[in-house]
Amino acid sequence: MGENLHQLQTEMRNAASEQLDQMSTLEIVTLMNQEDQKVAQAVQQVLPEVAQAVELIAEALNNGGRLFYIGAGTSGRLGVLDAAECPPTFGTDPALIQGIIAGGPAALTIAVEGAEDSLALGQEDIRERGVQAGDVVVGIAASGRTPYVIGALAEARARSAVTISLSCNPDSDINQEADVCINLSVGPEVVTGSTRLKAGSATKMVLNMLTTASMVRVGKVYGNWMVNVQATNHKLKERAKHIVMQVTGVDYPEAERLITEAMGDVKLAIVMQKSGLPRAEAAERLQRAGSKVRPAIEDVLGEQGSA
Repeated sequence: MGENLHQLQTEMRNAASEQLDQMSTLEIVTLMNQEDQKVAQAVQQVLPEVAQAVELIAEALNNGGRLFYIGAGTSGRLGVLDAAECPPTFGTDPALIQGIIAGGPAALTIAVEGAEDSLALGQEDIRERGVQAGDVVVGIAASGRTPYVIGALAEARARSAVTISLSCNPDSDINQEADVCINLSVGPEVVTGSTRLKAGSATKMVLNMLTTASMVRVGKVYGNWMVNVQATNHKLKERAKHIVMQVTGVDYPEAERLITEAMGDVKLAIVMQKSGLPRAEAAERLQRAGSKVRPAIEDVLGEQGSA
């Protein structure tokens, strides 16, 4: 690992912000905005690696595997956040995509000093989750050298899980334990070393891609509709009805009837309407198609067309 922090891109001083404390408020936020514009460009440079990671994640999820994010501090919090947003958005089981942060849940709101410095703690957390072959572990560390993450990835690899590293420095130490390496280059921060800024934004963008694209690949999305949404509140119930309306062209009362008959399952409601099949038969076709809406509909319509 080495103690060369000052040589890391994330620890370097940003020449544009050297007089930050002497700037006006508008000048500060303008500079921050200018620096933030570099984030999307940095992500663009690593899209091939992100796509490779997505393919591995989707393959794992399609075959009964799980996805784990693991990190410390800001990196860990971002992983936990992205994992937590998957069940309401894509209807996934909370166990399917999990976020692990050094120091445990308490570290989400209060810094747990020293937790990130322990290789053993990272290994222990991976063991406790029962990571195994078929799972995917994404180690997140802006610096690319966090011992906790290195230990976690090493343990995951020893257990034959697929490992992915996500950092904001080139040639990161965590790359040594990864099958796919995603190294973002966002440049020095406006406040030196404050990786919750550009590094955090870039990390969040990549995490968005990893889960969203993976969910598309495993059939949780039809067109660009979140058809696996769990209608657990009024807003989401209305969203579910409007998804059915937009996909099928039916009016509000019919969408409401279909959703009710499908017991809240948007996918099933769509397949029922598109195929004309009763609920039980539509459910069987959807299951046969791996819970993917488009193949289920095309299968039925293909049969009807050839009849």
